[in-house]
Amino acid sequence: MSTARILVVGNGGREHALAWRLTHEGHEVLAAPGRDGYGDDARCVPVHAGDSDAAAALVRRARDEGVDLVVVGPEQPLCDGLADRLRDAGLPTVGPGAAAAELEGSKAAAKRFMAMHGIPTARHETVTTLDEGLRALERFEAAPVVKADGLAAGKGVTVASTHDEARAALVQCLEGGAFGAAGRTVVLEERLRGQEVSLFVLTDGTGAATFLPAQDHKRLGEGDTGPNTGGMGAYAPAPIYDAAVAERVRTRIVGPTLAGLRAEGRPFRGVLFVGLMIDDAGEPWVIEYNCRFGDPEVQPLLFGLSVPLLPRLADAAHGMLRDEALPGDPAATVVLAAAGYPGEVRTGDRIEGLSALEGDPDVKVFHAGTRREGDGWATAGGRVLGVCARGTTLGEALDRAHAAAGRVRFDGRQLRRDIGARAR
Repeated sequence: MSTARILVVGNGGREHALAWRLTHEGHEVLAAPGRDGYGDDARCVPVHAGDSDAAAALVRRARDEGVDLVVVGPEQPLCDGLADRLRDAGLPTVGPGAAAAELEGSKAAAKRFMAMHGIPTARHETVTTLDEGLRALERFEAAPVVKADGLAAGKGVTVASTHDEARAALVQCLEGGAFGAAGRTVVLEERLRGQEVSLFVLTDGTGAATFLPAQDHKRLGEGDTGPNTGGMGAYAPAPIYDAAVAERVRTRIVGPTLAGLRAEGRPFRGVLFVGLMIDDAGEPWVIEYNCRFGDPEVQPLLFGLSVPLLPRLADAAHGMLRDEALPGDPAATVVLAAAGYPGEVRTGDRIEGLSALEGDPDVKVFHAGTRREGDGWATAGGRVLGVCARGTTLGEALDRAHAAAGRVRFDGRQLRRDIGARAR
């Protein structure tokens, strides 16, 4: 494919991974707004929208730059209808419209969709008041998972061990206002048991190109302890996702999901994330949907991908995508998080050791929460860096990622040393 100019919307580790991949394939990448840490992987372009219309500003920027394709990274602008605005302006776009993005924007709506289309998921109840929630809680024999309905940056889920923990989470959402409007409706659902798998499907609404199955690590602490985060590390492929599981997911989940959205007049054009639980019998259940690439899973997926990405993105944007399982080398990412994350984050700590990783073709550092400080870098967010590595085997990729992550240091650094332990 000839050289293309692509606009990637966002400024986190996910967008850095997308920018790196597309630049690596020989294309010109603009990131709006991006961040300094993207370096030569993208040209960062400001979007000055004032307080009025960020979507209109992005449309103008895309037109002014003459881009061939727009890839929207974060969920909030997708749920707000950015992809609709871009398509209405005649700009080829990877990302679902607002109607399809509701699968992530509202967990209650996603549960209704799954029930209507026979997609396997956990038993659940949706509540809007504390009294309703407490009554519903009594109907769960084991402590349920408590989920804020709306977008909460990956932090609106409490995997309760006891009914008291679930009760506290309900109070926090429905009376404490912990997640604002996102927590005014709450979904309680039966806790599924097994191994989680992150499946990403690039689709034009009908055709589906499926990435390697990945496994994320949501809890802050080793051994899956501590609070939920946006993700402390990931690897691909996940060994539990064998050919039999893949066929069940294709026929029972991915196919019915895409068909259901088409039948409802809201075809999904972009990257559909299906969060799966694979039980001990190898049966897949849907935990949740997202409407975009997940971070950090996108990092090993794109770093290890062994076929070009851009032709598939373009085909998805133009309604020409064919069914395909996208191959890739094993890869893994270890996230380095700032002091205080996922709570009140401390910023401004100087980062050391990044230069030691330069020049290794099998290691790449993706910037998520950094800022330039003099001749170096400092922390500027919760998840600071994703240290990614690939190998000929998953074990080799994991070893490289952990070793590389250990060479990067800053005060208060948090990381998990057990990323990928289940796969060894």
